[in-house]
Amino acid sequence: MTAVTGSLAGLDDRPVIIGGGVAGLSAALFLAPRPVVLLTRALLGDDGSSPLAQGGMAASMGEDDDAELHLADTLAAGDGLCDADMARRILSAAPAAISDLAAIGTRFDRDRGGRLALGLEAAHSRRRIVHAHGDATGRELVRALAAAVRACPSVTVVEGVEVRRLVTADGAIAGVLVAGGHGGALLRTRQVVLATGGVGALFEHTTNPDSSFGLGLALAARAGAELADLEFVQFHPTALAGGARPLSLVSEAVRGEGALLVTADGTRFLAHVPGAELAPRDVVARAVWAELMAGREVFLDARAALGAGFAARFPAIAGLCAAAGVDPARQPIPIRPAAHYHMGGIAVDADGRSTVEGLWACGEVASTGLHGANRLASNSLVEGAVCGRWVAESIAGAPPAPPARRLPAEMPPAPDAAPARAVVSRHLGVLRDAEGLKAAIAALAPLARAAGPAADPALAGLMMAVCALGREESRGAHSRTDFPATTARALRSRITLEQAHAAAETLTASPAARAGLH
Repeated sequence: MTAVTGSLAGLDDRPVIIGGGVAGLSAALFLAPRPVVLLTRALLGDDGSSPLAQGGMAASMGEDDDAELHLADTLAAGDGLCDADMARRILSAAPAAISDLAAIGTRFDRDRGGRLALGLEAAHSRRRIVHAHGDATGRELVRALAAAVRACPSVTVVEGVEVRRLVTADGAIAGVLVAGGHGGALLRTRQVVLATGGVGALFEHTTNPDSSFGLGLALAARAGAELADLEFVQFHPTALAGGARPLSLVSEAVRGEGALLVTADGTRFLAHVPGAELAPRDVVARAVWAELMAGREVFLDARAALGAGFAARFPAIAGLCAAAGVDPARQPIPIRPAAHYHMGGIAVDADGRSTVEGLWACGEVASTGLHGANRLASNSLVEGAVCGRWVAESIAGAPPAPPARRLPAEMPPAPDAAPARAVVSRHLGVLRDAEGLKAAIAALAPLARAAGPAADPALAGLMMAVCALGREESRGAHSRTDFPATTARALRSRITLEQAHAAAETLTASPAARAGLH
């Protein structure tokens, strides 16, 4: 392994935050004045899912709203799998998080009286979506947070580097293996925060950037951490159909303003469904998927609801549509479901601590219990901001750890998600069954065990497939065609690296199982 690069020299024995989205930036900012290192693979603000988020932040800011109403909507969407206590705690902190973000310069949209403009999204019983620049909330949040982090003297931002492994000693975090343009480095630290995003890049059709292939899951699992609820992947029902990668998102807020889902002949196929276009995302995604599988194109029609006002309310989406040759004021928008958000992740406690000493997680990579089996729209940015702060407070209150020893470590190759993507896309999509999940496990297990570029993406996919096979029911975003009913008892799933490999070995060792894979 090569020597420490100049950009990392002298940064040992500080907390290390991996990821530059809303959660990672919040954690770095609220750790001040304690010195902290923030690692990001691109220029700050130029990568990750946070800048792509359109809809906004859900918070009970309206006079007709409160945290208990927000909680009730969240629990209903989560389909019995939310941690109610954790959800209440996060959602109760949401209004204060909005105020904190406004205080650092986030330019939220306001009405003529100067009050926050509140939008409506699917499965919300009140208008409670705080947004910025109409449909560019994530980008505005990252802009404001990144500016505050850059101005904070206690935060050292290291851009253009990739984390390849977490190094452990005696079951605790001891360092981070980092690769960059000048070679590799082992950065000593006893405290690591993973804020690396989700798994959408494991799917062919996704709204996530290519960096969101489950790196944080693989890093945590290889360090010995327990992961939770990995089978729950939310497919956003209205991604702009086309050949782009990632697909552009057409925010749920468009439906909140009255846009309708129709087929080419104008049939409104969700009219009979409770909530119609504003039903929970899993319901809408499956309905859209059914139309597509039947050979019918699906469109989002905003002509009557917004018409010429579309571009003023949703300027970013209007620009994306224009680039695809669609004028939403005059034409329906072609859409399809796409992998959008991962409800599962690294199992964490109320302070964001994982099961490995010295390892915290926040944002999409963490499983807090807020989202359950199906995330309520616009709850994710709030979770990132709130839990990023709580992780910072937890680290600040932790007893000092002895300096990490320098340890021998081998640098893995740069990851390549393409081999795993083909398997995951085919077998872990909107609809699943045992035959497909077993085939996925058989294909992903050898890739995950190898030391090649596909290992980490394949490991993330393998653990997801094992959890999906074990959940013999349909619940929230997890839909099994061979187990269409929801069981009476809701249980959260747990998995470790060893359990994933053991399950794969058991499956492939059985002659009957091997026969079933072909």
